[in-house]
Amino acid sequence: MKYLLTICARGGSKGIPGKNIKEIAGKPLIAYSIITAQKFLKKHAGVLTLSTDSEAIRDVAAMHGLKTDYLRPPAFATDTISKTPALNDILEYERKRTGFDFDYLIDLDLTSPLRSVEDLENAIATIDANRDAVNLVTVSPPHRNPYFNMLEQKEDGYFHVSKKLEKPVFSRQEAPLVYDMNSSFYIFSKKYFEEGYNGSITDKTLVYEIPHLCFDVDTPLDFDFMEMVITTKKWIF
Repeated sequence: MKYLLTICARGGSKGIPGKNIKEIAGKPLIAYSIITAQKFLKKHAGVLTLSTDSEAIRDVAAMHGLKTDYLRPPAFATDTISKTPALNDILEYERKRTGFDFDYLIDLDLTSPLRSVEDLENAIATIDANRDAVNLVTVSPPHRNPYFNMLEQKEDGYFHVSKKLEKPVFSRQEAPLVYDMNSSFYIFSKKYFEEGYNGSITDKTLVYEIPHLCFDVDTPLDFDFMEMVITTKKWIF
């Protein structure tokens, strides 16, 4: 089994400029995903690669052990395009460069770095056990449930529970199980690319529930919280 581990990092972050290489607890954000990927590849056959349109990000990644000559084409680095074309491009690049026919592509979202090698291994086992599945996304338990305590405005102008069942739901425990996508990582099988799928949610998507703290670093407060998590050793890389 061979794995292609990808870290995708566009240079044009609008919310927090330079977010992908902003330092948290003495390391740039991208470094934490590199560390976990390197640990994984000490146990499993594969390649770690970077897809970025930024020379600055590529330089910082190289300083932390991830070197590449690849630079993402501008057409695959816009705000409006799906990540799938960029993944297709880096997959073809690494196939040609290494001669490997990768069984799975594992995309590590660097803005959600609280993941372990065990998480990766358990998620791989999940998708590997279902040969019809083409991809897997990571999830966490939700704070709200659309069948119970999430509201939306209907045509009559009044607000109702977002999703209704034939039998009313009066407690969180009675509501159907739903999940929050946490963007920690995504696994794509070879079939996903061969059959021309696009996007992270398909008709054959599985989930892996992260069994620990996991969140996306997207605001200045998120950075402060992540720094506290790391410096107080609530999570050790």
